[in-house]
Amino acid sequence: MAVIVELTIDSESFGLGRVTAVSNGVHLELERVVRDDRLVDDLAAVARIEDRVLYKVNWGESTSSLTRVLTDSEATILEARGNDPWLFRLRFNDHAALTEFHNRCQDETIEFHVERIYTLAEGEPGVYNFDITDEQQEALVTAVSEGYFEVPRRTTLNEVADRLGISPQAASERVRRGADTVLRKVLLSQSAADLS
Repeated sequence: MAVIVELTIDSESFGLGRVTAVSNGVHLELERVVRDDRLVDDLAAVARIEDRVLYKVNWGESTSSLTRVLTDSEATILEARGNDPWLFRLRFNDHAALTEFHNRCQDETIEFHVERIYTLAEGEPGVYNFDITDEQQEALVTAVSEGYFEVPRRTTLNEVADRLGISPQAASERVRRGADTVLRKVLLSQSAADLS
């Protein structure tokens, strides 16, 4: 099943990012990407509309490692925008192709941060149904945003309970039950079955 991944990559981690890295306040979007085995040779403005500029990119002699990784893992770039960092929305044929992408990025020392992973069957991001209660969701959101799951922890369960106005025991139950339900749904779902 097709998998969509949203991830961020620092500009210094890939050729086009290094070439287009500019000062703050400038936002770049890739409108169309045609792969060739060359890096950027020339970048020319072809149209200006208000505060937007359309550029034509002429490629140089060598391919960037990110381009090779995307091609080898048969990823489709659905969206690429930013400056530093860049946000990519990529579609992979299945979880195996996503795993290939991850492994190739490690081999090429391309670091990225995954923002979101979902399948086409799950629909667009932002609409999740994890079958948890409102209280469990509130407890989980508070715990995550306050750094309860980080290493080292930035907050304690007692502090999460104080923020929610409940007892530490109630906070513990909500966080544990909510986390268990979410993790089971994500890690043990059919869409994750092809990871094994």
